[in-house]
Amino acid sequence: MLPFKRALRPLAALLLAAALAVAPAATVHAAGAPSRGWNDYGCKPSAAHPRPVVLVHGTFGNSVDNWLSLAPYLKDRGYCVFSLDYGQLPGVPLFHGLGPIDQSAEQLSAFVDQVLAATGAAKADLVGHSQGGMMPRYYLRFLGGAAKVNALVGIAPDNHGTTLSGLTHLLPYFPGASDLLKSATPGLADQITGSAFLTKLNAGGDTVPGVHYTVIATQYDEVATPWRSQYLSGPDVRNVLLQDLCAVDLSEHVAIGTIDRVAFHEVANALDPAHATATTCLSVFS
Repeated sequence: MLPFKRALRPLAALLLAAALAVAPAATVHAAGAPSRGWNDYGCKPSAAHPRPVVLVHGTFGNSVDNWLSLAPYLKDRGYCVFSLDYGQLPGVPLFHGLGPIDQSAEQLSAFVDQVLAATGAAKADLVGHSQGGMMPRYYLRFLGGAAKVNALVGIAPDNHGTTLSGLTHLLPYFPGASDLLKSATPGLADQITGSAFLTKLNAGGDTVPGVHYTVIATQYDEVATPWRSQYLSGPDVRNVLLQDLCAVDLSEHVAIGTIDRVAFHEVANALDPAHATATTCLSVFS
């Protein structure tokens, strides 16, 4: 048995290395460190922007590093902005989103309640990157979140799972590899196309009534693959391809959620559709 387990380690390492290679690099900002003005629990939503925005990081992300650009972008536009850490594993600092996703959704539920209580708002808007754009759908469907959320904006969300550019197709050739991945990093295993978690999440439809959904995808995504699987079906859904807005935008999975101003402009449009303006390549200057 020991030699067999050793044989599985290279595959597990390959999957983890592939994910880490495209994860936002951890900076000197530890999770929970000062966040350049957001996570201000004294912030009160304005009449123009009556709902706080909760940012939900992706796998291997955290509440600060994932949002060093988007959080100030939204705050400068008058939003009360908050971000949380979720899916922590014992002994693993900075890199979060690795725990069981249903438990991560419970953490999101508690955080939204905290934000609503502090701001006095009736509902929040959620903006998530990667897993952070998919995981909130569990909260909306199974944990009562639909009554507390107006809109969910997913940036490169793996709504129907991922093949990780085909790497997950190797798992059947290594018996026991899926179980090993599930035990070590359940948050990764839950995101593989066809997982029990995703089967439950998507059974009966992609959306729940009363929530406005936006998906922003890039055709150059190498993580949430195939990229069209990010799209949602159902009422009140807007699926957007970044390259339809700006054909020369080459952002891949990480860049679209962390630095891409064209995507950020589309996020702002989704949060305030009554005052939306056309998103083009020139939106990088807005």
